[in-house]
Amino acid sequence: MTTKLAGKVVVAMGGGPTAVINQSLVGAVLEARKFPEVEHVYGALHGVTGIINEEFVDLTQETTHNLERVAGTPSSAIGSTRDKPDAAYCQEIFRVLKAHDARYFFYIGGNDSSDTVRIVNEEAEKADYEFRAIHIPKTIDNDLMVNDHCPGYPSAARFVASAFIGTNMDNRAIPGVYIGVVMGRHAGFLTAAAALGRKYPDDGPHLIYLPERPFSVDGFLADVKRVYEKYGRCVVAVSEGVMDKEGVPIAVRLASETEVDAHGNVQLSGTTALGDLLAAQVKGNLKITRVRADTLGYLQRSFIGCVSDVDQREAREVGEKAAQFALWHNRDGSVTIHRTGFYSVDYRLSPLEEVAAKTKLMPDEFIAPSGTDVTEAFILYLRPLLGSGMPAPSRVRAPKVEKILYRRD
Repeated sequence: MTTKLAGKVVVAMGGGPTAVINQSLVGAVLEARKFPEVEHVYGALHGVTGIINEEFVDLTQETTHNLERVAGTPSSAIGSTRDKPDAAYCQEIFRVLKAHDARYFFYIGGNDSSDTVRIVNEEAEKADYEFRAIHIPKTIDNDLMVNDHCPGYPSAARFVASAFIGTNMDNRAIPGVYIGVVMGRHAGFLTAAAALGRKYPDDGPHLIYLPERPFSVDGFLADVKRVYEKYGRCVVAVSEGVMDKEGVPIAVRLASETEVDAHGNVQLSGTTALGDLLAAQVKGNLKITRVRADTLGYLQRSFIGCVSDVDQREAREVGEKAAQFALWHNRDGSVTIHRTGFYSVDYRLSPLEEVAAKTKLMPDEFIAPSGTDVTEAFILYLRPLLGSGMPAPSRVRAPKVEKILYRRD
């Protein structure tokens, strides 16, 4: 029988917040507190930044009642970080964890977070220090390898679909061209969710542009012109990360100036540049006067009024499973979600190397041959994730009244 590994648990969060990330936090904390070998459960404030600065809160002393209330609250309750640790940074993380006799490390995050878990775990192995490291999946981009989908994505997708229901109705009431820019640097899953906002045959988004397919400004203008001539209006969903055939982001291609983030990546989120630039192209080249562009921005991540109950449940369970895999089974790895049937899921522990620092893209079977829409296979994939009570619009069906003064004989 495996000897029980006694010590502390440290839980941290990395990357962008989501509407359900606290479910994973609370799931891991409450499950870990059940085990007698767990002396304390610490939460690191602002992710790995909090670890190297030794900024912890003792979640063992938090009430279960309040933790349950936190679980239902969006965003990162103990703070997050955009730090992307290198080997030296991870060595410092391990040094602090060892000093605090942390024997279990749960890191809730995306691609970079899983790689951090991998490196820290390797440091523990080199030091011959008994240690269990678990990556808990989280990302609205839905781009983690091995996983069928990622906690945080269903709620963000529900928001995007709902947003496009509203903008489509607005655009139908006062026709014009509407361009909605959605998060997603490399993977188009979130932008594709806009398709779930359609109910009637002429509903928008009429055009969906994903980073998995090359974007041409001339092709975009031709598509908008075609749709506008057909419907007298056009609703567009476009990923912030769309690139041309050379791999240059369209925001860079069209802009005179660009900003870069802390990792050296071109700043795509938090700016209205792409929407404004595409709107200007439509106005200038197609001579359509009513053109509007929005960047959905942070609203996609932690919108409290648009949370999928499926997402909440699964986010809670991946946190619980992390504690179980580490404490019951004495294992390291990344908790992954696997779809079984229609609709249910199973949770497994996958090797960190299969998830760490890798990006899953939209598969070809989810993207229409035109490159400007999604397939029915994607609709079937996403629909159960959006949860219950998804809003649906209705239209007036009353017949038109016959004209008297302006009727045609």
